[in-house]
Amino acid sequence: MSAPILNLQNISYTLGGRPLLDGAGFSVMSGERLCLVGRNGSGKSTLLRIAAGELEQDSGDRFLQPGLKVHYLPQEPDLSAWKTVFDYVTAGLAETAHYRARAMLSELGMSGDETCASLSGGEARRSALARALATEPDLLLLDEPTNHLDLPCIAWLERELLASGAGMVIISHDRRFLETLCKAVIWLEQGTTQRLDASFAHFESWRDEQIELAERAAHKLDRQIAREEDWMRYGVTARRKRNVRRVAELAALRAERRDIASRQRGTLKLDVSEAENTSKIVIAAEEIGWSYPDRSFIHDLTLKITKGDRLGICGANGAGKTTLLRLLTGDMEPQTGEIRRSPSIQMVTLDQQRSALDGDQSVASFLTDGHGEMVQVGTEKRHVIGYMKDFLFRPEQARTPVSHLSGGERGRLALAAALARPSNLLVLDEPTNDLDLETLDLLQDMIGDYAGTVLLVSHDRDFLDRLATSTLVAEGDGSWIEYAGGYSDMLAQRKGRSPAERQQKDSASSAGDKPASSRPTNKAAAKLSYKEQRELDQLPELMEKLEKDATLCRNALADPELYNRDPVRFEKITVTLEKTEQKLSQAEERWVELESKREELEG
Repeated sequence: MSAPILNLQNISYTLGGRPLLDGAGFSVMSGERLCLVGRNGSGKSTLLRIAAGELEQDSGDRFLQPGLKVHYLPQEPDLSAWKTVFDYVTAGLAETAHYRARAMLSELGMSGDETCASLSGGEARRSALARALATEPDLLLLDEPTNHLDLPCIAWLERELLASGAGMVIISHDRRFLETLCKAVIWLEQGTTQRLDASFAHFESWRDEQIELAERAAHKLDRQIAREEDWMRYGVTARRKRNVRRVAELAALRAERRDIASRQRGTLKLDVSEAENTSKIVIAAEEIGWSYPDRSFIHDLTLKITKGDRLGICGANGAGKTTLLRLLTGDMEPQTGEIRRSPSIQMVTLDQQRSALDGDQSVASFLTDGHGEMVQVGTEKRHVIGYMKDFLFRPEQARTPVSHLSGGERGRLALAAALARPSNLLVLDEPTNDLDLETLDLLQDMIGDYAGTVLLVSHDRDFLDRLATSTLVAEGDGSWIEYAGGYSDMLAQRKGRSPAERQQKDSASSAGDKPASSRPTNKAAAKLSYKEQRELDQLPELMEKLEKDATLCRNALADPELYNRDPVRFEKITVTLEKTEQKLSQAEERWVELESKREELEG
């Protein structure tokens, strides 16, 4: 077996007096693609910087195969030392490789003549990727490579990395990206690492098994401590002298348990304060338009958003997603057409730049608006420290300036502030940026249970698949089309009707001089059958009923004493919930299938 090109062993690193890494490590073989996952603040970026040689570990060994060409892509690449993007991308490259740099930039929609000082976050990220790939390294270390990239760029990056023969270690929150690329997973938790030699698709179930094993070990240790404490109280009373060895062993057991408790995984609690909305139609846009003299962003868009809708909005960077969001929410008014909004809208917005975060404020001051120690969460007042703990902040971080937080911590803080305010309309512009996978899971659960309406701009395909009831896609030249379901449903529907077929349908509908034989003569063939239409009409009511039944079951299971009080009822409700969720999933899939068929038939 060949030797690894990179090997880290027993890496330890202390940050701010707290052990961040404690015996962590991994190895990378030539051509192997690994992903490094873990919670925000667990030390993933630190470990990757140590792997890249950017940071010196406190202890442990780092071996890099001699002569190996390594390229490290940080979360926030610094281009300030270069004048133009081309200068940055070709720095250190042989002149013969400049053609490859030009080709990479062209693929990413850049000329290379852009001034580095004026780049947006997405442009800086694309420039850094062009530089990373143009160097043709033997080992790529990528920290959140998909941040600020649009869907076409992410698809391009996947193809390039799959074609590359380089070894890779990737940190990313994009599940679909990791599932496509990585063949093994390194899990960083509590300062140590564990390896799963399987694709990322198997990681979460494996991780849950590891957590359960750790909890069982902690429970076993608790029982052992209880036995020793019982002996201390009752077993020693008949003796004059205590068994010093057993007393020492009990102290050691307690110390071990304290260590486990101090490193126990926290649980992020996300709960959104909901406000009542009496209107069924939340936003109605009729033939709206917005354009510049040389470009149309939105042209004759008609859209109806009703209560409970979760509308995903996606498209390439610069397609007008943020402009559309501002029009729908009232920050801007359309140049043509009309937008009507429910008068009972109470809106909470989370933008991708986290613009509400003030770097000079402390975490506690930001959450309380600088007033005392209480946070207004809906109609309830919470102490700021308790509310911070719900979002995995430590009490000592209350006075930490916002500017000192990591990207993930800033994302959690912005969520904490946004979710405290009552709302019936959530507007989320790239909410997944910088959030770890577990926080994403909880955010998905929260949005899924949210009774209000959600407008969601995202490049995270998995996130859209899990949440969106419909997806609005920028098709180019100001045209937008809404598809039923999430991102994968949208792709399936677009594939089901090719551009040639669309053009043929458009010509057939607009040209009245075509022979009758070229147009369908059987009207029934151009719509659903009576049975299918009836089923489609009845499915929303059925799904609503199943969702209510599932909610009742979940509420009953939320009672922590139910299992001890009535284990039979607990088991019965669990089985009922599983069956109800299965029926709901089947109903939703059938609805998407019929709705897609109806849209295709009706054109």
